[in-house]
Amino acid sequence: MSQPYYITTAINYPNGRPHIGHAYEAIAADVIARFHRAQGRDVFFQTGTDEHGLKMAQAARSEGVEPIEMADRMVSIFKEMDDLLDISYDRFIRTTEPAHHAASQAIWRAMAEKGDLYLGRYEGWYSVRDEAFYEESELTGGEGGEKLSPQGTPVEWTVEESWFFKLSAYQDRLLKLYAEQPDFILPESRRNEVLRFVEGGLQDLSVSRTSFDWGVPVPDSPGHVMYVWLDALTNYITGVGYPDRGEQWQRYWPADLHLIGKDVVRFHAVYWPAFLMSADLPLPKHVFGHGHVLLRGEKMSKSAGNVVDPLKLARRFGTDALRYFLMREISFGQDGSYSEEAIVTRCNAELANSFGNLAQRTFSMIGKNLDGVLPPAGEASDDATLLEQVRSAGETLTREFERLSFSSGLDAWMGAVFACNAYVDTQAPWALKKSDPERMAAVLGTLAFAVELLTQAVVPVIPSSAARLLAYIEEGRASGRIAAPQPLFPRLELEEAAA
Repeated sequence: MSQPYYITTAINYPNGRPHIGHAYEAIAADVIARFHRAQGRDVFFQTGTDEHGLKMAQAARSEGVEPIEMADRMVSIFKEMDDLLDISYDRFIRTTEPAHHAASQAIWRAMAEKGDLYLGRYEGWYSVRDEAFYEESELTGGEGGEKLSPQGTPVEWTVEESWFFKLSAYQDRLLKLYAEQPDFILPESRRNEVLRFVEGGLQDLSVSRTSFDWGVPVPDSPGHVMYVWLDALTNYITGVGYPDRGEQWQRYWPADLHLIGKDVVRFHAVYWPAFLMSADLPLPKHVFGHGHVLLRGEKMSKSAGNVVDPLKLARRFGTDALRYFLMREISFGQDGSYSEEAIVTRCNAELANSFGNLAQRTFSMIGKNLDGVLPPAGEASDDATLLEQVRSAGETLTREFERLSFSSGLDAWMGAVFACNAYVDTQAPWALKKSDPERMAAVLGTLAFAVELLTQAVVPVIPSSAARLLAYIEEGRASGRIAAPQPLFPRLELEEAAA
């Protein structure tokens, strides 16, 4: 049986429409999932929505609807985004599912049995937008003198009865985890941030609320609902069968990778392993905090009026073009920038003019000069050299994708595409048609094989276009003749230019 691989995204908070950050994380996770499937692994890929908490309750109240009504409506938009972006998830989890309530209450009881939960009174700074508590020392001052969280969101002083988790008791165990498994938190910059935070000392964590009721009820404690992050993080084990721990649990837990945004690393790399340690459950293998996607270098916000709908971007430029741009343009783990001009420039230069044109030229010449019959690859030294370059680029891409270095992997792939185009120009098959038809056939056969290898390598990034091209080649082999090729990547234009 093939080796299992379990990958998750952070579940999305559906109090507003999806933004480019949601799309970026979903695409990156999908590329990883498809990549590991292509390596023959048994992948389980989970995404979903985090529907509880004060933020959702307030957003629903402002619209005059019940929270579940708002959740149902917004979840359908997140699912639409996943469908449009070709996200091949195996499980879309909702924290409002009965199975998730059962899992959250089960982990609560396990933590209580360990003696790690106690009833007390919470007084402190709380950010509704982050659904997070902050120490006074972490706060900064806003322009108007108001206090802000480390994320720059408003905080308010909160006083209420609360259950607490003994997070302070796990400081040494967490530091031991980070020391013994240096790649538990990736990339290294995120690991260093978490280390500094934990070394600074951990306070016990408030894990229930009584000021609202939109959440998972705390077992045997009327009036309390679970702190939204305890409920949210539990989704990763709900999805593989906790608390029953059947066949799916045995196969896929612990998760191989939690892929998350850098602003929620603390919850995943400090709170989550501490909760799991308390419940005597195995820890995930890796937590990777990716960077933000900025618009022309600026962070997007509703107040700035620069939030871009990723569904509109995908419909405008094409799903594969958007996927390729985000994976190629941004060094994974760092912040990256995008603009419509950058998408058009990158995708036209690399997908349309280089790779798409290579495939179009190759199969058009085979159709025109060889009656559509795919010839075998040539055996001359130039042919062998090119195919070795292509294979080597595929191996580099595989190695870099294993390390989650997508832009580096695609850089190597693009180098092989350029090599193929240079080979076309050097060999000049159009001239060989008269002088050496046999050599022309060998050159075109070499190119067809190179295009096929390049396409197979890039399937995780541009799955729809790659599948279409591979099916076209396979059909040509099966029928004995390839059909006239269709342009794979239409040239993109900016709206002003199109107008």
